[in-house]
Amino acid sequence: MNITRSYQSMFKIPELKRRILFTTFILVIYRLGSHIPVPGIDRTALADFFAGLQGSLAGLYDMFSGGNLSNATIFALGIMPYISASIILQLLQAVVPYFEKLAKEGEEGRKKINQLTRYGTVGLALVQSFGMSFAVEGLGVVAYPGLGFKLMFILTLTTGTVLVMWLGEQITERGIGNGIS
Repeated sequence: MNITRSYQSMFKIPELKRRILFTTFILVIYRLGSHIPVPGIDRTALADFFAGLQGSLAGLYDMFSGGNLSNATIFALGIMPYISASIILQLLQAVVPYFEKLAKEGEEGRKKINQLTRYGTVGLALVQSFGMSFAVEGLGVVAYPGLGFKLMFILTLTTGTVLVMWLGEQITERGIGNGIS
């Protein structure tokens, strides 16, 4: 009974209502994007392949991507390149004096580190999607293998990762909580 009032009262505060609705809208966009397939892949054959990998490292990665990898969607890489880039930059802060100095500069340093994290995300997404393009072709689930497919695949997955990163940042700025987390 008391919980019901709490949920009802949160929609009475205009700012909170706006933030909740915005976050919900972004999550709906993400869920829609997680159903858009990468062109040129036989999704059924790929799903059959991943069904046999449950419990393996590839199956674990697919689980972390919300099934986007086994469904070959544009969000197949998910936010993992961003998380990896963030971890790499945190480790560099402890080792490289330049990054340590940036971390101690306050807001300006934090902005620069965030910018470098974004660049690192794009770089890691390019590398991961490049590797995945060869792996997917090797599985025999690509309709027209070759350089054209690889370039399209790399561009699609990297763009999907950048879009997911941007959606997360929008939640952080205008929604509820830390969107990327």
